[in-house]
Amino acid sequence: MEFEYWWLLALPLFFALGWMAARVDINQLLSESRRVPSSYFKGLNFLLNEQPDKAIEAFIEVVKVDPETIELHFALGSLFRRRGEVERAIRMHQNLVERKDLPREFREDALYELAQDYFKAGLLDRAEELLHQLEGTRHEQAALKQLLEIYETEKDWDKAIATSRRMDAITGQSSARDIANYYCEQAAAAMTHSRPKEARERLQEALQVNRKCVRANLLLGELEMQQGNPAGAIAAWKRIETQNPAYFALVAERLMEAYRQLGKPEEGLQLLRSYLALQPSVDLLDAVFRATLELQGNEPAYRLVREELRRHPTLLGLDRLLEAQLLETPPARRPDLELIKSLVQNHTRNLAMYRCSACGFRARQYYWRCPACGGWETYPPLRTEEKELIH
Repeated sequence: MEFEYWWLLALPLFFALGWMAARVDINQLLSESRRVPSSYFKGLNFLLNEQPDKAIEAFIEVVKVDPETIELHFALGSLFRRRGEVERAIRMHQNLVERKDLPREFREDALYELAQDYFKAGLLDRAEELLHQLEGTRHEQAALKQLLEIYETEKDWDKAIATSRRMDAITGQSSARDIANYYCEQAAAAMTHSRPKEARERLQEALQVNRKCVRANLLLGELEMQQGNPAGAIAAWKRIETQNPAYFALVAERLMEAYRQLGKPEEGLQLLRSYLALQPSVDLLDAVFRATLELQGNEPAYRLVREELRRHPTLLGLDRLLEAQLLETPPARRPDLELIKSLVQNHTRNLAMYRCSACGFRARQYYWRCPACGGWETYPPLRTEEKELIH
């Protein structure tokens, strides 16, 4: 019984202590809420009522009244940048960077955000300068990624290569595919300016970095053709078979031209037909069809397309078949066939495009770097219809 009496005596004391603690917390909360400017609550109210413009103006008032609201500075700066008001975003983030009392972590955040502002504004040199200042910080990896985008935009491939290697050292991943493409870009520029030795060196470096770099052998073949060496071009293009045979479609016409220069067009046609048997492709079929038409005539060209269409039926293949039929059709029946071919072409216009596997962007020509998302080698060397049939 004594134990129960003790609890009866202690219960009021515990209740009183709890009531006092609650009062202290409530008073502290009320005092803190009074310190928050009324503009802050106005801004929240505008946001809830879907009035973003008025909300921004209210939050700007909060920043003027209470400069210590660092998080609000960041939120406003990011919002300005997303809305395209880059100058206001720059001013907001510059104010943070220039503050002497700003903690180091927040200053790094402000530098990174300011670099994003400059990049969005097209001031790439200023963005680059700030991104370099983030070396060794928690933003370093994101900064390196942004620097790569800058160097790719400026076509500064030496810096892009160096930055990719640093990124690999930090992440433990491999950028071999991208680095090989940077070397290929340098080689293509050297070929344009008639510097074959430099171009060859860059292409060899590309293959050392990534032995599966099809683009390097494609360009080596082009380089050999520029120097009047079709046999060397053929040797370079044949090496694609060990890398990715699907890319033969991109070089089929040029390969046939090299055999013509050697006086061996029949040998070239035979090689292309063997590739077509292993790797069906509308572009490859088109090259074989043209060569067969040139060397063997209309009837063999028609049989070739008909057999290929039976083996791999596509609307793009049907268009080639109709073209072959037109060559053999009497003049009186050609208008009907031409009408059918025109209808098929209307349906195949979108099917005859390349599509980026990363972002879905479509293009009529083949790109090694997607114009939309900037990814390297994201375009399979297949037309849209062929790719959809595979999947």
